[in-house]
Amino acid sequence: MALNMVPTRAVIRITGRVTDEAQQGLPGVNVYLKENTNVGATTDANGAYSFNVPDDQANGTLVFSYIGYKSQEIALNNRTEVNVQLEPDNQSLNEVVVIGYQSVRKKDLTGATGLVEIENTSKIVTRSAVESLQGQLSGVTIRNGGAPGQEAVIQIRGLSTLNGNSNPLYIIDGMYADANTTVNPDDIASMQVLKDASAAAIYGSRAANGVVIITTKKGKEGPMKVSVSGRYTLSSIPRRWDMMNAQEYVDFNRRAYQAAGYALQPSVANFDPATSPNTNWQDELIRTGSVQDYNLTLSGGGANSSYLISGSYFKDEGTLIRNNFERMSLRINTEAKRGRFTFGENLMISNSVRNSPFSGGFAEGNPWYDLANNLPIIPVRDPSLISTSNPGGYGFGSIDTRTFARNQVAVAELTRNHTTFFKVLGNAYVDVKLFDWLQYRFNAGLETSFDNAGGVRREGLWYWNQSPEFSSTGENRSQFLSTLFEHTLNFNRTFGKHSINGVVGLVNQTIRNNNAFASRQQLTIANGQYFTTISSATGGMTASGGNNQTLIGSYLGRLNYTFDDRYLVTLTFRSDKDSRFSPNYRRGNFPSVALGWRLSEEEFFKVSWINDLKIRGSYGVLGQANLGNYQYTGFITQGPRAVFGSDQTAFQGATQARIVNQNLRWEQKTTTNFGVDLSMFNNRLGVTLDAFRSVARDVLVQSPIPAYTGNLGGNPLTNIGSIQNQGVELDLTYRNNDKDFKWSISGNLSVIRNKVLELGNLGIDPETGQSRNYIATTLTRSQVGRSIGEWFLLKTDGIFQNQGEIDAHRAQAAYAKPGDIRYVNAVDNGTNDDINSLDRLFVGSPWPKLQAGLQFNSSYKNFSLAVQFYGSFGQKVYNDVRRDLDALGYSNYRRGIQPWTAENPNTDFPRIGVSYGTGIAGDPAVDRGIVSNARNDSDRWLETGSYLRIRNVEFGYSIPKPFLTRFGLSDARVYVSGQNLYTFTGYTGLDPDIVGGNVILEPGLDAGNYPSSRMVSFGLNLNF
Repeated sequence: MALNMVPTRAVIRITGRVTDEAQQGLPGVNVYLKENTNVGATTDANGAYSFNVPDDQANGTLVFSYIGYKSQEIALNNRTEVNVQLEPDNQSLNEVVVIGYQSVRKKDLTGATGLVEIENTSKIVTRSAVESLQGQLSGVTIRNGGAPGQEAVIQIRGLSTLNGNSNPLYIIDGMYADANTTVNPDDIASMQVLKDASAAAIYGSRAANGVVIITTKKGKEGPMKVSVSGRYTLSSIPRRWDMMNAQEYVDFNRRAYQAAGYALQPSVANFDPATSPNTNWQDELIRTGSVQDYNLTLSGGGANSSYLISGSYFKDEGTLIRNNFERMSLRINTEAKRGRFTFGENLMISNSVRNSPFSGGFAEGNPWYDLANNLPIIPVRDPSLISTSNPGGYGFGSIDTRTFARNQVAVAELTRNHTTFFKVLGNAYVDVKLFDWLQYRFNAGLETSFDNAGGVRREGLWYWNQSPEFSSTGENRSQFLSTLFEHTLNFNRTFGKHSINGVVGLVNQTIRNNNAFASRQQLTIANGQYFTTISSATGGMTASGGNNQTLIGSYLGRLNYTFDDRYLVTLTFRSDKDSRFSPNYRRGNFPSVALGWRLSEEEFFKVSWINDLKIRGSYGVLGQANLGNYQYTGFITQGPRAVFGSDQTAFQGATQARIVNQNLRWEQKTTTNFGVDLSMFNNRLGVTLDAFRSVARDVLVQSPIPAYTGNLGGNPLTNIGSIQNQGVELDLTYRNNDKDFKWSISGNLSVIRNKVLELGNLGIDPETGQSRNYIATTLTRSQVGRSIGEWFLLKTDGIFQNQGEIDAHRAQAAYAKPGDIRYVNAVDNGTNDDINSLDRLFVGSPWPKLQAGLQFNSSYKNFSLAVQFYGSFGQKVYNDVRRDLDALGYSNYRRGIQPWTAENPNTDFPRIGVSYGTGIAGDPAVDRGIVSNARNDSDRWLETGSYLRIRNVEFGYSIPKPFLTRFGLSDARVYVSGQNLYTFTGYTGLDPDIVGGNVILEPGLDAGNYPSSRMVSFGLNLNF
């Protein structure tokens, strides 16, 4: 018998100890063999480690890795004991941050800034870079709409204007530009947000809303690198209205008409479930959308030059029929060095097209209303409806089927609106190193766009009582041109413990834009084909146009002083001159000062677990110019003709089109900020805490001027407003970097409050006869002492349960019945007057009380998982679509509503009825109680807007490199992700994240907003 012996593989025991700079043992250090990462150990509480290494790898290399310390690699060389001292890694503190015309070390920052993690934003499917910021930074509020090509609304540290827009200033590669949907997010290398005056004052008159600095990708030294990425996304609407079908509508409408005492609608009385229509308008209008996103990048360079060329294609087929957005872009970034000179340029060329049949006008209506309120008993089309005025045979309301809802399928097929954006954005620069400590830069920038917005309307009808219109076409062509020339000197000197650096510069910018509009009716039709050019139309024509120019000249400076890496001082100043203001007020000056103290560098403050602690404070002035050109200039326009003289000659009259205000000046915002930056536990945990207060003064407000004074062109703008914003921001980051399992988690919290401090003289309040101290919309009031755009509505107080309650209330006794809404009679004065506008109260704020974001990133070997959450809490939203549905008027009904009855008194839905009169002989007059229940100025339609959203979940896998080398690849990664997967909210509408039409005075109005989509994406990234 033979005995087979299997030799045991020999091993060598490796031991050692890992210590820090103070010779203290470091627990939890990852120690492993570079050639075989499965061989290794983690140090114990004393920093000791031991593990076995195969004897054939006794000459391998040990890797020591620990968060907050520099990794080290040490060759074994047949040793069995290896002790090592790790050095602290202060890379995060020495990280360079772009703050405008300068880059400084993060540890030397005295201002409030936010650095965006591109790793997180790149996981979001976005049309623009701005959208991806939602939930990433404290103090930054992003409202994202779902329409293809729709731009997000961004507000940094609240709202500081009542006129114009609240968007921040964007700087792209040193050029003042608009970071809208024409810029490819994949081209972006970094984004910084400047929040306070210390950080943003270098941009002076345009920094009051904050500044977002975007730096695009550059080539690096080395052979050419080819990167390819592709992502395909399926999108859908996460939530739909739960509306009644045809049979349910007929049953409920019959009850409503019977309760009102009306004769039934013929379409309801004659309804036959076997033959009558049963249209689901949501199915007809909503579809599964898709997003395609492809990018190709070539980059590389030598010792003295670099290049990057990228091309991209993006297409978003929206979730609403015939809505889409398409973008193609090209980027070329190059740089070359020769001696003391560095030459470079950044160039982007982009062409975008947005298509939608819905213009937002009255005739077209809003599809997000109509897909819910249109009646299911109306067909999309019916051959019996074909007529000269309705050649498509589209179904819509009539005297037999009462609704004014638009047939949005007809709108989509009969109208088309498109906008084309062609943009060129770039800059060229030269740097000259005059001395080792002094550098000059000349930067020339250009942004130009050629935009073409057009629309076509074919003949046809889509709603009840619509007047027949001729076919028509229209086109608005505009050109925008901005040129920028900057001369700056950057200096940096160190004298012992003293360090000083800064920048001074001159800036000149010219902005020109012009537009020409023309439209014409009665398109030529041949063989059923419409010819849609203006020249081919034969009917009436209109035309208009305009042009204007803005000149801005500035000089700027910033000085940063540091003593012994402990005490920091920053002084900033900018002076701007803007041609939009009257000659006496064109120049504005914007200074700031900031102080910082790195407490962790003091000898008396040495805490082993604190790596860095900095206290900072700043104060400064920022500006804003929210006005158009020539506002300080009066205009004369033709007025009525008048007859004078004995010969009774008619003379042309004239009127003043606009009251002149030659005292227009800058809106100025003073800001105060106190912050703490803390890094702990070997830089694993980072904390940033900021508290701020800002006051915007000389805010532009339209002053009411009577027409008899010559004000026939609108109320003039005057600097009479004042707004306060204050808040607290917290950012937390924790990183853990084990050998195979690496993870990090970051979160942010923001609490921001705004208040109107002053509004000047706004005339007499017509309701009270007192001085008016508010700006009002139909639903909101921005009043001195309160927040901007607070809901100002009638307050509901339950439902009348019996006649006794009605009699006791008195104000609604003339028409109310049991089951009607009871309103608070806020102003009575013993007169028992009816509920009216004087009874309105402040009933809620559209602004969130708290905003929060959370990001989790992890990887285990080749697998990765990323999760993002975003939440907004405490705001109130006005659900205007639900108002339209629950008013018991010309619309369909929601499923599940439980109207009040004597048998069902415990409900918040009033009694059933009809809120309009039919005008048919024999039908009674409309029930005033039902009409009162449907009042739009009521908090019945106000809902909680709080929500917590699973913003993104991504799971990825990096294909092993040994496999890739066969195909010439250096990296390859595949992933699947889900975006907006679920939203936890009590809001009954489609989406609580609202981008309304009036984002300043009515930011919480859901007037049929395009909801954000739920997206599932599949992606592939390749590097050659």
